[in-house]
Amino acid sequence: MGDVAVAFHELSFVPEGDEVVVGRVDADSYAVLPADGAALLREMARGVPPERAARWYEDTYGEPVDIEEFLETLHELGFVRTSVIAQEQAGTGRLPLRWLGRAAFSPLAWIVYAAVFAIAVLAIVGDPALAPRPGHIFFTDSLLVVQLGITFGQLPLIFFHEAFHTLAGRRLGLRSRLGVSNRYVYIVFETRMNGLLSVPRAKRYLPFLAGMACDVVVFAILELVADATRQPDGDFSLIGRIALAFAYTVVMRFAWQFQLYMRTDLYYVFATALNCHDLHEASTALLRNRVWRLLGRTRRLVDEQQWTEHDRRVGRWYGPFIVLGVTVMLLIAVLGSAPVVVQYVQTAAHGMRQGPLHPAFWDGVLGLALVATAFVLPAYLARRKRRRPVSVTTEEVS
Repeated sequence: MGDVAVAFHELSFVPEGDEVVVGRVDADSYAVLPADGAALLREMARGVPPERAARWYEDTYGEPVDIEEFLETLHELGFVRTSVIAQEQAGTGRLPLRWLGRAAFSPLAWIVYAAVFAIAVLAIVGDPALAPRPGHIFFTDSLLVVQLGITFGQLPLIFFHEAFHTLAGRRLGLRSRLGVSNRYVYIVFETRMNGLLSVPRAKRYLPFLAGMACDVVVFAILELVADATRQPDGDFSLIGRIALAFAYTVVMRFAWQFQLYMRTDLYYVFATALNCHDLHEASTALLRNRVWRLLGRTRRLVDEQQWTEHDRRVGRWYGPFIVLGVTVMLLIAVLGSAPVVVQYVQTAAHGMRQGPLHPAFWDGVLGLALVATAFVLPAYLARRKRRRPVSVTTEEVS
């Protein structure tokens, strides 16, 4: 076998300081190798048989290499082709919507985005009534209509956010995908940035930030729609009030990205800029360990050696950013969500005081029931899922 070249899948090699991120883009499988290990793999990927590649490595770096163990690792990573069929199915093929990704992030598009946002800012400065505020959520007197409208009306806006992530990946030639799933009772849009680690680090920022850029543009458009559809007396029309309500939800979703204790879009920007592979887990584990040591509960410490030295070094001072993220969460809750909840409850209570014969009574009852269901049902389903016994199923593979 040593004199026979090994067939590899198409691999990408991206230098990251003293290391190289090697990846199989079609399977989204990556490994961080030292520069000499990546050089050895590159030689074999060029068609050099393993034994000759091992001799080349020893001549170049002055030390032997266990080529059998190295090949075994490459098999485990899925870098080595295992069949002729896999080789025949390889290939990038035509990438749908790449043209749209290029158009969406072209210089002309950025000029249009900036112009729309600038006009919206001028409109808000000219009339502070356009500035987003919690009260904008209540675009009608019916709590039931507000709840259903906000819940389902946000779906297209969230779709656009995720679609921009996908298009930014397609622009780079990556097979990023946008999927739809459900999380308990909620519809969730998810973007898989397949192959992102196969491009240089400087090119990864736009795919991460594309969703937030979309939010900025969508917010500006909604503000301009509200301003353009005013009634003759200057009051906002129903369309304008709906636009302001959704503009407020966009602002809240934009602020949510600053909760750096979670894997938000901005977290991935930080992790990329700091060249970390698992900054979230490393930093949170180090922060917890610090707390457990202060409390004298050393039995709860986790092994910090499971992360790279670089991730541990960065994670030690990333802790304050986690605290900052929690602070942002509290600010969102106090300044953004709490006023909405208070007004919602006050409106429902006022309607229920009208008595069962008044429509506002049932609107308040149903509105509160809908909100309660939105909080209670997911918690119930999560608890039920945890208590469900694990069943083992088997299937026959022919």
